[in-house]
Amino acid sequence: MLYTSDRKKSITRIRNIKRRSKKLKRHKTEKKTNKIFTEHSFSPQEKKRETITGFIKKVGSTYTLESDAKPYASYVILKSKEKLIEEALAVARKLDRGCEITKVFPAISTLNQIKEFVIAKYGLPRRFGKNVEDEIKLLERKVSTKNRIDLTHIRHVTIDGENAKDFDDAVYVEKTDGHYRLYVSIADVGSYVPKGSALDKEANMRGMSVYFPDSVIPMLPAALSDDLCSLKPKKNRLCFSVIMELDKKGNVKRTRFEKSVIRSVKRLTYEEVELAIIEKDKQVRKRLKGILKDLELMKELTEVLLERRSERGSLDFDLPEPEIIIDLKGAVKNILRSKRLFSHRIIEEFMILANRTVAEFLERKKIAVLFRVHEEPEHEKLRVFEKFCKSFGIPLHRNKNGIKRLQAILESAKNKFYEFILNRLLLRSMKQAKYSAVNRGHYGLGLVSYLHFTSPIRRYPDLVCHRILEAVISGKKSPYTYEELDSMASYLSERERIIMEIEREIEDRVRILFMKDNLGEEYSGIITHIAPFGFFVELFDVFVEGVVLFSDMVDDHYEVKREGTVFAGKRRKKIFTLGDIVRVKVVSADVERKVLRFVLTGKN
Repeated sequence: MLYTSDRKKSITRIRNIKRRSKKLKRHKTEKKTNKIFTEHSFSPQEKKRETITGFIKKVGSTYTLESDAKPYASYVILKSKEKLIEEALAVARKLDRGCEITKVFPAISTLNQIKEFVIAKYGLPRRFGKNVEDEIKLLERKVSTKNRIDLTHIRHVTIDGENAKDFDDAVYVEKTDGHYRLYVSIADVGSYVPKGSALDKEANMRGMSVYFPDSVIPMLPAALSDDLCSLKPKKNRLCFSVIMELDKKGNVKRTRFEKSVIRSVKRLTYEEVELAIIEKDKQVRKRLKGILKDLELMKELTEVLLERRSERGSLDFDLPEPEIIIDLKGAVKNILRSKRLFSHRIIEEFMILANRTVAEFLERKKIAVLFRVHEEPEHEKLRVFEKFCKSFGIPLHRNKNGIKRLQAILESAKNKFYEFILNRLLLRSMKQAKYSAVNRGHYGLGLVSYLHFTSPIRRYPDLVCHRILEAVISGKKSPYTYEELDSMASYLSERERIIMEIEREIEDRVRILFMKDNLGEEYSGIITHIAPFGFFVELFDVFVEGVVLFSDMVDDHYEVKREGTVFAGKRRKKIFTLGDIVRVKVVSADVERKVLRFVLTGKN
């Protein structure tokens, strides 16, 4: 039941919508109609998609959909493919004078329901079209070695996560006379996905793969991503190899780009590599005896590359990712902080070096390509970050400039209790990396030229760069004009932003779902963010974050100060700061509204 004030607001809103609808009818052109309706009802986010989401409301005999996106808007429900249920979360399609409900979610109580809602909300493709499937059937499944160098004698290995299925990069390191030779061999997706084919158009439209905790909506069909282009052990696979000669200080002296055939000798996981070369686990080392020296050499070269990275100045953020544990029945069993291992750094550094090497080569040749750019942060955002540093007594290293100063600040916070808060605050101060046909450098990595080349199975920009590099080394004209790349960069950057939004929403809802079984429980956590309405706390025992509303803190009236880094009580002068350790109790876990609420029970 609606309270009187809410009812009046809803009636007024409906009248306004109806009045606006009548007004629209009086306009003669569709152009004018769309303009007026858009200006009054659609948020910027909603304009980009044909679907909207929100909660079903009823006032009198009229049903409306109250948008859950800011700024909030109301839509008269004109049609529905499903039964309307008050207060239920729904997905709808926009119509000229309202919306049509396409899917209703009375409650979201399972991981599968979260996935179904997100797929419907963002219009994610569930399957590949018939034209794509027809092309897949025609693919040649026999590996051709024509015009390729044979690298099957090189002991390539893949190193990936435990649950990975698509292995698109394999590596090998050898050392002679103090010099290193690094092989980074990447699945040659371009040989199976010709430019302009149905497969190519579908991959371009999807832009990137979308990852769920227990599954993936791939950019390419499984026949490619999980089989033909996956660098499985003991299988001959087509690759594009970047072969780099480095001196003992990690400087690249010579580079070759070769179409190749490789045969991975082993599928390794990050965890077992870590056990073998860092933890020195005897059983694991015995099991990997045949490639143990190769792994030790990878470790040695990675340490050299990390030193070079530190010298040039680079931001190495250490922010944990959520590791969602799923049981055999598909339920969320736990949510942990993933540990960043040295074995992760091996692959990170090798891939960064390969991407950088390709970018520098193409730029020297003055070839138009899709660069990966990251511009300098805004001065005002860095000023707020520095204020936080001062409050914790963190040295600002004024004797250093630019990125080296920020790098030194992060180093100062190593192993401190506020380390991850500092990492997160600095990351929020940064601009988002994007794709561009114009090279603007990569600020975060401290590189003049950079692009994406090493993940063509799951990222379309990498496939584009493969095609351009192949054309150049073959003496052919680039398959893309600058104008095509410029348009592609805008679309793929936006697509990447949406996919990041999708994956973040999935993680947020899964975390809230997990906490539904922990209502009333108390936890310790750290204040990670302060907003005008309350503050956010990340728990230690479970990797989730919830909000404490100031309206629930009845002991005083609290005000936010120092540009959102502190809040304090007006009467009792109790002060809370970003990074403070507090005790909270879980009071609400609303998956549908994506809100996890805590109340403060104490401060450490």
